[in-house]
Amino acid sequence: MSATTPTTPAPSDSKGGALSLILQLRTYIALIAVLAFFAFAAPNFLSVASFTIMLQHIAIIAILGIGMSFVILTGGIDLSVGSTAGLAGMVAGMLILNGIVLEPLGIVIYPSIPLVVVITLGVGALVGLINGALITRFGVAPFIATLGMLYVARGSALLSSNGTTFPNLVGTSAHGNTGFPFLGAGQLLGVPVPIWLMIVIAAIAMLVAGRTAFGRYVYAIGGSERAATLAGVRVNKVKTLVYIISGLCAALVGLIISSQLVSAHPATGETLELSAIAAVVLGGASLSGGRGTILGTLIGACVIGVLSDGMIMMGVSEFWQMVIKGSVIVAAVVLDQIQKRFITGARS
Repeated sequence: MSATTPTTPAPSDSKGGALSLILQLRTYIALIAVLAFFAFAAPNFLSVASFTIMLQHIAIIAILGIGMSFVILTGGIDLSVGSTAGLAGMVAGMLILNGIVLEPLGIVIYPSIPLVVVITLGVGALVGLINGALITRFGVAPFIATLGMLYVARGSALLSSNGTTFPNLVGTSAHGNTGFPFLGAGQLLGVPVPIWLMIVIAAIAMLVAGRTAFGRYVYAIGGSERAATLAGVRVNKVKTLVYIISGLCAALVGLIISSQLVSAHPATGETLELSAIAAVVLGGASLSGGRGTILGTLIGACVIGVLSDGMIMMGVSEFWQMVIKGSVIVAAVVLDQIQKRFITGARS
């Protein structure tokens, strides 16, 4: 009987394993790095007040990113989320200040705040439905369809007030529509409402993505749309639903921002789509679809939020902030391509 000697892995194998681990943990490494940097570079960065404000900013990016995650997992993209958020805020402001005018009856109905929220979310869902229909029914590329909707939604927001702001959205007791500021500035158990909303939406999204048939279909479509179709997945229906989810998340963000500011401006949400996409890609999702997690998107949103607030606290120019954010997006995509090639090479 001949003895066999155990083989030790080649140095290249150990290096490859280390590189693979670094690529998989890149979002956590980036978060630790930016936290450590700003803890030393920015005054009062670690204070409770600063962290609370930062978490509210992260909540906005995270909620948008969660909706974007479902879209990107199918291999799509939604460039209209920032404009949808702006349109949603304007719809809410118009309903609170002007109500619903029924000219034939000569009356004005002022909906309650819960009804305002429902109507506004309905507008976001409608935008998502139109995006989904353009992509699935008319074969328009997601980039083009949502880019067009970006302009349509922003133009509609501007038209709703001729480019002006809907101010002082506190409502009146006589109209029964008070309480709107609570959505963005209120607290439950000492925690701001936007953070609670982020936690609840993230938990639901994780459950849907990881434990339901719909979540499996989303990943299947991103992995291979043709294979999903042959397996009996109703691809068009699922793809339409993910754009509706993205529209709903964008509308909720518009409500939160307008509530925090107690006013609605048609320019609200500009460039937020870039932050949402960056959060998803930083979180490990592939722009080609089929790979990514909601948890990764949350960590990616934390990186973007910490980076943005940290630069503001350091007094970095807004122009440089744009350069740095753009560089982060490009770096995230490059790392995604490196990881994709590494995985492909390891399998071959």
